[in-house]
Amino acid sequence: MLDTALVAGVSPETLRKIETGRVATPAFPTIAAIADVLGLSLDAVWAEITQPERGVEPTSPAHHPESRARERLAQG
Repeated sequence: MLDTALVAGVSPETLRKIETGRVATPAFPTIAAIADVLGLSLDAVWAEITQPERGVEPTSPAHHPESRARERLAQG
């Protein structure tokens, strides 16, 4: 974890807080830097965080603007 944080240019404590959810909305450049160090595309990160949690009933897509945006992108 220490190496990842240092190469990404963030403090190890910040990375720990992100991992444990103590930073609810980390800055975009921070996430982009961490993803780059880990060899992840931002698309892969987005796909991971937008997956519904197991055991949680998804709500209607009409209530989620990002779902509508993904549907529009998929259509063309």
